[in-house]
Amino acid sequence: MKIKFKKYWRKTSLKKKEDASFLLEHIEKIKPINFLEVGIFHGVTSRNVCELLYIIHGENFKFTGIDLFSSEESKLSDEIAPKTKFSNPLKTIYYNYLQKSDPYSYESVIRLLSKFSDNVNIIKGDSNQILRGIRPLLFDYVFLDGGHKYETVKNDLLNLAEVIRNNGIILCDDYNLSYAPGVKKAIDEYVSSNNFNLKILQSRFAEIKKK
Repeated sequence: MKIKFKKYWRKTSLKKKEDASFLLEHIEKIKPINFLEVGIFHGVTSRNVCELLYIIHGENFKFTGIDLFSSEESKLSDEIAPKTKFSNPLKTIYYNYLQKSDPYSYESVIRLLSKFSDNVNIIKGDSNQILRGIRPLLFDYVFLDGGHKYETVKNDLLNLAEVIRNNGIILCDDYNLSYAPGVKKAIDEYVSSNNFNLKILQSRFAEIKKK
């Protein structure tokens, strides 16, 4: 099955086609029913994942997304915002128009995912607090791409250990990010202390499998 990763005129951290395609292929291989994304940004990955899960399961899937949805610099300083450039000037004009509507807002992401409103639960807030209130052993697959500071990643992973099912997958983005070394440090320590299985994929993704 081949599904093309679409950007929906928004920013995404998965700028390289090979990385975006790999993520969708990895999800297709696992075929999760209950999916969690931590750090959904503009909702581009979320929409692509929902499209894929719908192809695999029809209406029988659940997608949960968590994000701060804040434009305050103090809150966004922990996140990595990718740059977007277009060779076509008309695309640049249209993209700048969309930017004025604040694609990072909760309302904008909800609109982007409205096609799957019955399957989607988008939660606004701090993942460190929200994850503590989620039912244990709920998710088959987690895509972790939230805050990139060491303490943030560490706390997210500790909380995810409770909500991911046995043999479930946590796929962490930006493992090799040179200007965010806290990501790799937190992942390595987490895997070592819990004796979980770790695989580095595409050099940027860290796959953690809960035993």
